[in-house]
Amino acid sequence: MDPVVIPILVAALVIVFLVASTVRIVPQARRYNIERFGRYRRTLQPGLNLVLPVADRINTKLDVREQVYSSDPRPVITEDNLVVNIDTVLYYQITDPRAAAYEVADYLQAIDQLTVTTLRNVIGSMDLEETLTSREEINSRLRAVLDDATGKWGIRVNRVEIKAIDPPHTIKEAMEKQMRAERDKRAAILHAEGERQAKILTAEGTKQKDILEAQGTQQAMILRADGEAKAVELVFQAVHRNNADPKILAYKYLETLPHLARSDNNTFWVIPGELTEAVRTVTRAFGDESTAGPPHPAQSGEAADADEASHETRAQLDAASTVALDAAAAADEAGKQAAAAVSDAKAEAEAAKSPQVPRRGRTSDD
Repeated sequence: MDPVVIPILVAALVIVFLVASTVRIVPQARRYNIERFGRYRRTLQPGLNLVLPVADRINTKLDVREQVYSSDPRPVITEDNLVVNIDTVLYYQITDPRAAAYEVADYLQAIDQLTVTTLRNVIGSMDLEETLTSREEINSRLRAVLDDATGKWGIRVNRVEIKAIDPPHTIKEAMEKQMRAERDKRAAILHAEGERQAKILTAEGTKQKDILEAQGTQQAMILRADGEAKAVELVFQAVHRNNADPKILAYKYLETLPHLARSDNNTFWVIPGELTEAVRTVTRAFGDESTAGPPHPAQSGEAADADEASHETRAQLDAASTVALDAAAAADEAGKQAAAAVSDAKAEAEAAKSPQVPRRGRTSDD
């Protein structure tokens, strides 16, 4: 080999080494701390950086992105002397690479120990129930203490979250029993409340139903009474307007008697006491006509009508016998009494008429 080539190769290698030692490329979200002869010089930013070869060297390489650190469960004693295991999750970010490298030897261990100490101080002032229900308060107090302590280390604590709180097994069983009892209590209360509401609604519905039925019955009775009153009033006005005499009224009374037995629901029929009065009225009517003088054709016609009416009444009473046996017998008896009364009236009229001739003869002889 040519003696000139060897020095050239050596010089080239030295130049390549110097260039490689001078140029430093830093990735994004990374920070490099440079020391010159063992003393901190500067922090390299992302991109292309030049350093002095041999004199400058990289001490630490740090990631400035937000980091997550999960600690192991640590035993903590509460105010009521119960041991619970608590593990936390820490979210932090390096804001000063120089302080993170030179102010603390191991910032992760320092953060872990500070978290455990602060957590014991916070939990020690709370009982178990308050510990289980005050996670937000515990998180805020932990974050405030850690952020204040880690600020000089060039680290910012963004969030501290309690991942789990594990009480002893016996406490878990007692809590489960208590929770089950509370749920049973709530279920019983809700069931009773539902039954109470159902009974109240049912009672209100029954009340409204009874009120509406009573109002309907009241209105029906009022309307029925109004109708009957108007009917009676119309009949009364018609009777007085036509000036009906006692004979017609008595005849209508006797004519109405058979209709009382026509109902299907009648099992017995009571003959009213006014029947004899009606018969007496008819008798008196025919008796008055007979004593007034010799019968006229019109009076004979009225007697025939009365006889026909009595037969008609008896026929109506006989027709009512198909409805009820007792009612028919009573109606038949009433018809017989009416016919007998009419016959007696006719006989009295004939008897009163026959003696009048001799009286008149004796009067003429005298």
